[in-house]
Amino acid sequence: MKIRKISDVLESNPYPGRGIIMGRSPSGQKAVIAYFIMGRSDNSRNRIFTQSGVHGWDVRTEAFDESMLTDPSLIIYTPVKVWGDSIIVTNGNQTDEIAKLMGNQLTFGQTLQFLEFEPDAPYYTPRISAVMNFRGRGGLDYSMSIVKSAEANTASCRRFLYSYAMPGSGIGHFIHTYGNDSVKLPSFEGEPVPVLIDDSIDVFTNTIWNSLNEENKVSLFVRFVNIVDGEYESRIINKNIKSRLEPKKPEIKAEPKAEIMPEIKEEPKAEIMPEVKAESKEEVMPEVKAKAKEEIKEEIKPEKTQEKES
Repeated sequence: MKIRKISDVLESNPYPGRGIIMGRSPSGQKAVIAYFIMGRSDNSRNRIFTQSGVHGWDVRTEAFDESMLTDPSLIIYTPVKVWGDSIIVTNGNQTDEIAKLMGNQLTFGQTLQFLEFEPDAPYYTPRISAVMNFRGRGGLDYSMSIVKSAEANTASCRRFLYSYAMPGSGIGHFIHTYGNDSVKLPSFEGEPVPVLIDDSIDVFTNTIWNSLNEENKVSLFVRFVNIVDGEYESRIINKNIKSRLEPKKPEIKAEPKAEIMPEIKEEPKAEIMPEVKAESKEEVMPEVKAKAKEEIKEEIKPEKTQEKES
């Protein structure tokens, strides 16, 4: 297959749906992973990516506006999960299922037998999944899969697996859910598309984001991992961050600065501190010292007088 620019592939399809890219940087030193989501309904567009997991290695989808969330079953999930020396990427809740089955000694290919396409009639969205394995000493391989219905025959489930051992530098593969933007949203067909990978995570991230349809794009995640030492960089872009909820932020920040802080600072300086200092210096200490001196003199003088008389 011809190796294509990811920008050309994305710009030719207004609605690829959800997409996974895996590959290797031109330098050969970095493993490259990308995942994006798009939406046409309000419920599907009402999402953001957030980092999750113990070290923030994983990624989770969340509702941007909880009040607008109608059905979380197919849109809230963990699309990226670090599992041992592997990274699992999927477009649904099968991420955790695949990790669980692989933990029971099943291969990635074997886990597909337990998966089916999504029950979102009439589209029956395919489940796309991928696993990248780090083999040590620069070893790298990945596999991609799609589980989909047999067109109109929803009783038939088709499962396809594509494996890439020691992928070439500067090349990746792209798989997505929908073939085009038609009313029926046909499933992706054929092998994952070979695409060019950039050496810069920022250039690659911006290329993908700017090539996605402006109206339909929702969120994008990109990660570059050093194949030798495991160090990585990640980027997340959420369209909804600059959406209708943002204007409320300046109003919240202005309240504590303008009203609360000056009132607290003025009270202790003007009223409390001078009063305490005045009492201790002018009233309390002189009275105590005077009484102490008088008592000592009165006690000592009689004792000396008695000694002389005896």
